[in-house]
Amino acid sequence: MRIRDILRRKGDAVATVRPDATVRQLLSVLAEHNIGASVVSPDGASIAGIVSERDVVRRLHEHGAALLDRPVSEIMTAEVRTCGPGDQVEDLRRAMTEHRFRHVPVVEDGRLVGIVSIGDVVKSAIDELESEREHLVDYIQRAP
Repeated sequence: MRIRDILRRKGDAVATVRPDATVRQLLSVLAEHNIGASVVSPDGASIAGIVSERDVVRRLHEHGAALLDRPVSEIMTAEVRTCGPGDQVEDLRRAMTEHRFRHVPVVEDGRLVGIVSIGDVVKSAIDELESEREHLVDYIQRAP
């Protein structure tokens, strides 16, 4: 299965925030879309970074409530791992597990075209297993 198969099912919408958005504005976007991370983008197509709920919680511990009025660019991860629509889901699953990240922007021709979460990857694995199980049950039931 490829990343494009996940995007075909879930859609290609990506919630982004500008680098100069405040952490308070970020939290509003996360809550509005019921998501755990947002791509930081000045234009909705390029990637300046990624920021998650974890980033906020860790920095809140350090800086207190004043963090809410600081720019997202201060807490984002600037070195973002990305994948392409043609990449194998299994390869991404391994990388996400090994490197402990949960959200990966999907980039095609240098433009942001989607985002995949660890939940999306797990769901695709479950769907594949369910499909295999159905095929095996069908095969067994047809055996003489």
